Amino acid sequence: MKVGFIGLGNVGGKLAGSLLRNGVDLEVFDLDPGLVTDFVNRGAGDGGSAAALMQSCDAVITCLPSPAACAIVVDEMMPFVRSGKIWMEMSTTDADQIKAHAEAIIAKGGEAVDCPVSGGCHRADTGNISIYAGTTRETFERVLPILTHMGRRILHVGDIGTSSTLKVMTNYLATINLLSLCEALTVMKAAGMDLSVTYEAIAASSGNSFVHETESQLILSGSRDVNFTLDLVQKDVGLFQKLADAHNVPLELSPLMISMLTDGQQRYGVRAQSDRMIERLEEATGLSITAPGFPAELVDDEPEERGYEVAVRREV
Repeated sequence: MKVGFIGLGNVGGKLAGSLLRNGVDLEVFDLDPGLVTDFVNRGAGDGGSAAALMQSCDAVITCLPSPAACAIVVDEMMPFVRSGKIWMEMSTTDADQIKAHAEAIIAKGGEAVDCPVSGGCHRADTGNISIYAGTTRETFERVLPILTHMGRRILHVGDIGTSSTLKVMTNYLATINLLSLCEALTVMKAAGMDLSVTYEAIAASSGNSFVHETESQLILSGSRDVNFTLDLVQKDVGLFQKLADAHNVPLELSPLMISMLTDGQQRYGVRAQSDRMIERLEEATGLSITAPGFPAELVDDEPEERGYEVAVRREV
C-alpha cells in the first residue's frame, strides 16, 4: 500500500518515522513545512495537502491534536474518498465524532479505522507502542501490516469508536496515576525519605505502574519533559468526563482532576508539560522533588520488533 500521513507532531512524527524506517511507500503532510521537509530529506514524498493525499494514497493516516483539527482534515479529504480508500485515525479524540466521520467515509465506498496509540512518545519512536484498532475484521486484516510497522501490540477491539473510548479511559487512568505519584513523592520527601530509594520502593511494589517507571523519572531528574502537554491531558480527561456524563455516572475524582489541571495550566501555561504538575506541590511545600541519576528524557531500549495482533480472551 501507498500510505499518506497527516500530522507530524510529537506522536505522529514518530509513528510516520517508523513507517519510513521500515520501507513503507510514504507521503506526508503537516501545517509546519519544516516537518515535511525533514521527512522528504529522509525519503518520504511531500503529500502537498490532505486532499492530495487521499487522491494519491491507498490509506491515509491522521494523527492530530484535537477533534476540531480532525474535522477540518476529514472535510478536505472527503471529496476524494472512493472504493478502496482507507482512512486511519490515530489521534485521541471524541468517539462520536469518529463514528460520524467513519459513516461518511463508508457511505462513499471507503473504509475507516479508529486506531489510537498508547505507551508514550519514546515507544512510538521505536515502533514498540501499543495500538487499539476499531473497524471491521476485513478492514483490520487489510491495515494490520501497516499497524505492525508502527506498534508492537495490536488489539482489534471491535467497532469504530471503541478504540477512542478505550484510549480516553487509559489516558484518564494515566493522569490520575501521575497526580497521585506527585503527591506520593512529595509526602515521602517531606517525611525525610531518600527519593532514589523511594523510586525503587514504588517500582518493586504493588503500587508500581507504567507511569511511575516513566514519568516519575522525568519528575525526579527535574526535566519534566514527557512530550505530552497539559492541553492534551485536559482534552482527554474532559472527553472521559463527557462519556461519564452521557451515561449518568456520577464521578468524583474526574472533576477534581479537571480542576487541578486547570490550575496547573493557569500557573505554567496551557501547553506546559504535564509533569510540571509536581511544581504545584513544590511551590506549596518549598521542597525540591528531585534526585540524582535520573534521565532528562525517556529512551526505549527494547529492540524494535515487528508487531503482532494481541489475542482477546473469549468464552468457549
